[in-house]
Amino acid sequence: MSEFKNALSVSASGLGAQAQRLRHLSENIANADTPGYRRKTVSFESQVGTGDTPGRVRTGPVTLDRSELTRIYDPGHPMADASGHYLGSNVNLMIEIADAREAQRSYEANLKMFEQTRKMSSGLLDLLRR
Repeated sequence: MSEFKNALSVSASGLGAQAQRLRHLSENIANADTPGYRRKTVSFESQVGTGDTPGRVRTGPVTLDRSELTRIYDPGHPMADASGHYLGSNVNLMIEIADAREAQRSYEANLKMFEQTRKMSSGLLDLLRR
């Protein structure tokens, strides 16, 4: 039963990490038109420690994308400088949507693994009761 517990623990950590990633991706998408907004990225780290299940993951620190902010020409914008430009965000919607799809599919794969492990452990318990 310990192996079932480990499998559930690994898939649950994956679910949590992908959910965190989706939250940051949705925040990036929501702020794509916010002037001066920098894209947030999150990395995954192996959760290693005494007593931890091998294979567990967690999200690392949130980092800001340091790529150039887009310069937008709009002389009527309140944030425009003397040349009529202001700094937009560095969010590329195509990249964010692609990352969101990948995170969604990874989340679904972890959920499937969780469900399969639960079914297997339930089936084993049924066999042991006979």
